[in-house]
Amino acid sequence: MSLVEIDDRGAVRHLVLNRPEKRNALNRELIEALGGALQAAAGDQAVRCVVLRGAGAMFSSGMDLAELRALSEHPERLRELRAGILAAWNLCEEMPKPTIAQIHGGCIGGALELALACDLRTIAKEAVVGLVETRVGLIPDVGGSSRLPALVGVGRAKELIMTSKLIDGAEAERIGLANRVAPAAELDRITAELIGELLACAPVAIGAAKRVIDSAARPTLAASLELEVTAQAACAASADFDRGTRALAEKRQPDFSVAER
Repeated sequence: MSLVEIDDRGAVRHLVLNRPEKRNALNRELIEALGGALQAAAGDQAVRCVVLRGAGAMFSSGMDLAELRALSEHPERLRELRAGILAAWNLCEEMPKPTIAQIHGGCIGGALELALACDLRTIAKEAVVGLVETRVGLIPDVGGSSRLPALVGVGRAKELIMTSKLIDGAEAERIGLANRVAPAAELDRITAELIGELLACAPVAIGAAKRVIDSAARPTLAASLELEVTAQAACAASADFDRGTRALAEKRQPDFSVAER
């Protein structure tokens, strides 16, 4: 079974995260497979648009618990782990072709950071999205802290990240996080409509516009991404992260209101 299924629909390539038994949790193997699939799509001249979807009940639950626990035991591996993820996620933004994240069910943590790296997002009204890293003592460090403010504004970005707030699809569209929203049964249709609008425009011009807009919206992205990993290194080495991952493994909420014993 392929961890990323490829579904070509004419000039549109759908890349489907295919680990539904684990709610498409992002482990090293899935991340590597997605990075390779994105690279192939970027280099295929027959592909004019790339759509990311998830198999099963949701887009993705975010980083695999085993990966987080390994990081808590070996925080010195943070840069190595992050580099592979960021290289894959950045391809969504760097390729000249439009990329769309089609979100259903849930899109949490690192998965939402992947969606934020895409140019556009369509979302089911009932879906739940959020950057929940502060609940386990981390920050969104594969682009979430850098890209979210440009979409929703600094104040809302701070609220969403600092409180690990989860919102539904309707709220995501209202604050500018999503481009289109519809009931889950109509999600394929609204994504297809958006794709049709993109394919009606000149591909060279789309790629050029994408590059200029991204540069204008995030002129210091490279520096901000480096700041993310520096901040994350401090978080990963903290007692809060150890407490948070232990609570997550035990399927309970960590209590950061009391001193660690």
